[in-house]
Amino acid sequence: MSAVGCGSPEEASPREAAPEAVLEVESSLTQVTGFGTNPGNLLMYRHVPTGMPANAPLVVVMHGCTQTAAAMENTGWTAAANLYKFYVVYPQQQSGNNASSCFNWFEPGDITRGQGEVLSIKQMVDAMKSAYSIDASRVYLSGFSGGGYMAPALLATYPDVFSAGAINSGGPYKCALTMTAGFNCMSPGVDKTPAAWGDLARSGYSGYTGAWPRVSIWHGTSDFTVKPMNLTEAMEQWTNVHGIDQTADTTETVSNFPHKVYRDGSGNAKVETWEMTGMGHGVPVDAQYSFPGSSTVCGTAGAYLLDVNICAVYYQAQFFGLTGAVTPGDTTPPTVNVTAPANGATVSGTVTVTASASDAVGVARVEFLVDGSTVSTDTAAPYEFAWNSTGVSNGTHTLGARAFDAAGNQATDNDTSVTVSNSGTPTPVTVSFTSITGDDGYIKANADGSAPALGTLTGLALGRGTDGKYNRSFMSFDTSSIPDTATVTRVYLTVTYSSGSGDPWSTPAGNTLLIDVKNGTFNAATTETADWATAATASSVASIGSFTSGTKASGDFSGAGLSAINLTGKTQLRLGFSGNQTATQYLFVKDGTGATLTVVYTP
Repeated sequence: MSAVGCGSPEEASPREAAPEAVLEVESSLTQVTGFGTNPGNLLMYRHVPTGMPANAPLVVVMHGCTQTAAAMENTGWTAAANLYKFYVVYPQQQSGNNASSCFNWFEPGDITRGQGEVLSIKQMVDAMKSAYSIDASRVYLSGFSGGGYMAPALLATYPDVFSAGAINSGGPYKCALTMTAGFNCMSPGVDKTPAAWGDLARSGYSGYTGAWPRVSIWHGTSDFTVKPMNLTEAMEQWTNVHGIDQTADTTETVSNFPHKVYRDGSGNAKVETWEMTGMGHGVPVDAQYSFPGSSTVCGTAGAYLLDVNICAVYYQAQFFGLTGAVTPGDTTPPTVNVTAPANGATVSGTVTVTASASDAVGVARVEFLVDGSTVSTDTAAPYEFAWNSTGVSNGTHTLGARAFDAAGNQATDNDTSVTVSNSGTPTPVTVSFTSITGDDGYIKANADGSAPALGTLTGLALGRGTDGKYNRSFMSFDTSSIPDTATVTRVYLTVTYSSGSGDPWSTPAGNTLLIDVKNGTFNAATTETADWATAATASSVASIGSFTSGTKASGDFSGAGLSAINLTGKTQLRLGFSGNQTATQYLFVKDGTGATLTVVYTP
């Protein structure tokens, strides 16, 4: 926990509350003291927009290590509050409590209901409720880094106070209960079962029987301060708390970033994840983006505020139900109907699917479904998308639409049946192959000028090892089951992270894994040292971008890569970084069932 990101968790000093006062500080924040017993000895800042209506929402925003409350304004929360009319509280840590100004998310005395820092923040909420007309059912929170670990602590200990929360570059509740464990929690991460994580969250308020908060989880895939594994573990914790499984019900891409939604049996979104591909440790902002219907810009780029062309504050506020004129207690779902093509129609080629949707308050978005799976999302009328029907088999298919309002209510129309008839166009076939472990391997060579040598460790190594040598890896797939007369139209490789050291993606900047293809094998079936430099049938056919956990798919293979797939035997791939690392920086990927070659072809 260096000064970069979460900072160093230090032992807390004795607490003492400040005398009551209201002090004006920089930006638009007002400092408030005397808001309670304040056992965590935190500072409280508030923002009150002009023209506030009665019964308005409240959002608590928590900074990361080395940051201040005022710094978090630049994420866009103050601007959003002015636009959508909700109150904001910005708690601030003091260096006397933690040398790096981190919230003490790893100290049991600060993350236990009725104690320490979580109680101080709860008292800030109580003070706001006493001073202003606030809807107690619409109190939310968002935290980054150290605040991103404190966010689930508040959701777990005070589920009766907070209705939803956002975790930015943080992790699950009780991931660590000591300073030393905090280091391990951040990197490489702690793996527990969903049930074990869920039990830890439920222990925050034993005996609680009310509704649990909904959770939005954001994490950069290139975050080397708090490893992305924390996103997965947090998702597992809160889906288990809500009694739902860990399979996403909606998977889509928004502004080029993967977004997944986990719903209950009634279709209500309980947990969502946003994987910020290629982003490091920070909160996503979009300095060129204005909130819909306004000229208000979302956020300002700065330290830990990363301009990656997506406004996290807007999507989190939308998840909370703050971006529309939300009626308190609104439980009335919108209406939605697929209007084209007509039920019973016969279609072919690319078809424009349209839907009508309305709501007493406002429609937030419409998702389009094909055979029950979400394939597209539209956020503005007219709601439509272009469906390429050649991607499914000929025959009967169901088209549907699901509409959401600003309060999170939803409705689905799923009764439009069409017949796909693409005569003369073969139906694409998709097959997946796992690698042949006995044929796989890796070679290390060349950094010190020595001859190539076979690797001996379990797994497939890539990058620069501790011996100063570079590593290339090989994967073999038996693709002979593809018909000899088939036309291969799409191929991509999916690999699984195993372990690693350092950041092999950073040197040189923009480093990627490149894939060479051999129709057959580079030499014998098993890896040989000569394979290091043996000519490929097609070189650099696709690349794999940065990832530090889970799985990662390559881009689609080039035309030369498609032609190199062997329809009568084995296809072998050679993986290596596009640039040589200058220090020990490497990763291991899995083979066998951990590596999948997906091939789409027409007979």
